[in-house]
Amino acid sequence: MGLHSQIFAFSIINFAFPIHVIESTGFNIKDVYRARFSAVTEKDVLKALDNLVRPNRDEAMAVDARQEIDLKVGVAFTRFQTSFFQGKYGNLDSRVISYGPCQTPTLGFCVQRYLQINTFKPEKFWSLHPYIIQSGYEIQLEWQRSKLFDINVAMMFQKLVAEDGIFEVAEISEKQETKCRPVGLNTVNLLKVASSALGFGPQMAMQLAERLYTQGFISYPRTESTSYPPSFDFHGALSAQTNNPTWGSYVKGLLTSGYQKPRLGTDAGDHPPITPMKSASEDMLGNDAWKLYQYICQYFIGTVSPDCKYVRKKVEFSVGGEFFHCTGQHVITKGFTAIMPWLSINDKSIPSFTKGQKIKVTKVELYEGSTTPPDFLTESELISLMEKNGIGTDASIPVHINNICERNYVQVQAGRKLVPTTLGITLIRGYQSIDPDLCLPDIRSFIEQQITLIAKGQVDHHRVVQHVIEQFKQKFCYFVKKIEAMDALFEAQFSALVDSGRILSKCGKCLRYMKYISSQPPRLYCMTCEEVYPLPQKGTIKLYKELSCPLDNFELLICSIPGPEGKSFPLCPYCYSNPPFEGVEELINSAKTSTAGKNGKGAGMACNLCPHPTCPNSLVSQGVCACPECSGTLVLDPISAPNWRLCCNMCNCLVFLAQGAHRISTTKERCPECDSSILEVDFNKKTTPLEDGSTLHRGCILCDPLLHSIVEMKYGRSFKRGRGRGRGRRGAIRGRGRGGVKMMDPKMSFRDF
Repeated sequence: MGLHSQIFAFSIINFAFPIHVIESTGFNIKDVYRARFSAVTEKDVLKALDNLVRPNRDEAMAVDARQEIDLKVGVAFTRFQTSFFQGKYGNLDSRVISYGPCQTPTLGFCVQRYLQINTFKPEKFWSLHPYIIQSGYEIQLEWQRSKLFDINVAMMFQKLVAEDGIFEVAEISEKQETKCRPVGLNTVNLLKVASSALGFGPQMAMQLAERLYTQGFISYPRTESTSYPPSFDFHGALSAQTNNPTWGSYVKGLLTSGYQKPRLGTDAGDHPPITPMKSASEDMLGNDAWKLYQYICQYFIGTVSPDCKYVRKKVEFSVGGEFFHCTGQHVITKGFTAIMPWLSINDKSIPSFTKGQKIKVTKVELYEGSTTPPDFLTESELISLMEKNGIGTDASIPVHINNICERNYVQVQAGRKLVPTTLGITLIRGYQSIDPDLCLPDIRSFIEQQITLIAKGQVDHHRVVQHVIEQFKQKFCYFVKKIEAMDALFEAQFSALVDSGRILSKCGKCLRYMKYISSQPPRLYCMTCEEVYPLPQKGTIKLYKELSCPLDNFELLICSIPGPEGKSFPLCPYCYSNPPFEGVEELINSAKTSTAGKNGKGAGMACNLCPHPTCPNSLVSQGVCACPECSGTLVLDPISAPNWRLCCNMCNCLVFLAQGAHRISTTKERCPECDSSILEVDFNKKTTPLEDGSTLHRGCILCDPLLHSIVEMKYGRSFKRGRGRGRGRRGAIRGRGRGGVKMMDPKMSFRDF
């Protein structure tokens, strides 16, 4: 088959070649090839093009199986948990209470360590610390028994040693030892070092590594292999580093004297270990990326450097039938520790002794100590546990750790330690009380083993997925039946809605005051009606002039979003969560997914989206003209005085009006040229731009020369006269439960209706 009659596909990720995409195109898979390369360099890409391979269906199916299982299981448990607990407790952040087959066992490791710390009971111990003087140096000897947990026995040995008082040199041993150079660097080891030594979280470390890769500075950073392929060009990789001012001279020495063959590591069959591909400087990369690149370079150079060799000397002493010792060491050859100084061995000198020599003890101290609990898991330790238990892959480990941090299940504290929050602890305890398998690594480890068999073509993809989904389905049904056990734990840890928040506004149903709960997710709670009303997740909520919504009699609130993209808008709590007009949902979704000014998940219908024809706070009354940036409408910000402005109800566009004016308001009049609302501006007497010194002026901000000359647009394209003539299609939205009256809105930019 000729070159031009074939389809070429480029893929950098080893397992994720989209077989289903090929099949959907109708092409024969035999005519599809892929170029597999691990570094974005001309040499590697051209070599890959000269050695095209066919996509591996089994490997692709393994990826599909993992994605399908994680999605279906995660969505089912997350939706149920979130809907069950959302709005139930005052100080519970219930925006998303997620579950994941990998995420939850990851959290389980952190909580398990927390419980070990909390249940730890310190125990006292005692140890002998005898001292001798040799060649003018005082030396503390180490006891062969190390420590005892019975003070009476320890005191007996102390008395025995003190009464004898003479140490005899029983044995002197000297042995040359070797500290081996490291094997190749894989993703997991890179993430561990980035967290423990460089101070980067796993997510940030992978982002930096991926950026270095796409810029051609390192090889592909997602790999499980620590073994280099036989064809790897070590000489070329080292030669690229000879001009580096930090380690260039060391590399030149290696090339001159001969570099070592790397140690045999593990070949996972994916990509070679992470390797530098070309030289760089800190100015080229920036501080953070440079730190990671520097480590990768030094690590790679270390893998082809000689081993570190040193001599360890041990002197053993006997007294009264007890044995003690002291040790010293001396480095002979630094080897790879010269380029990786953080792994270097420190020299420790001890005086010379002769066998049979007798030395008088100067003092024998009885040291008292206590056992200490383990510390909270660090990110590096958590990564090791995840790798050991088969939780996640080299590509997904950073994602799982980042997820439990973003969900507020754990908090990263000093030293990159992961401290579980009350929510994280309660969740894991809840799973343990209902079905411990849900938070243990065993099930996930089994799933990963099955997925590996799929990748090898040894088991059927469909049968594995079907079996796992069926198992989790049974667990899900049992979990739903027993959710009250978890709820009892939540009830003990989180405050009830009745005991949370502060009095803010009146309910339109019972006319009693509702409580405002500011903790995420913010909401109003009516104690009489026992109903919860979600509010915007961003911004400050206050009562708005004690005004009421004409539709449901709920008191209006004002939401003020701070910052450079800040805006303010009134809202009715009931309308916000229960939009009363058909068709508004499309606008709400548009506003929710806009680039800025969004209210977050659960965004509803604020007054700047409401098409009520007579309400003085609705879009019909306060809308001015079409937004020049999107399909939204510029609405007068009701509390922006004296820095008056218009805000788009769907994007982050802001238009600043006459600054310092006493009052700016919309009128019922419309511009005959562009159909925008006429504004009435009451200028400050001292700064009025009107020639006769008057302060009151009416006009259109698009067509009136005076008003148009003093408007200023921010966070968008230039605001030109004539832009936005008309206000888009006039939308007709039918009320629901309000008499079914068809209302025409002359100012809405509902262009997609």
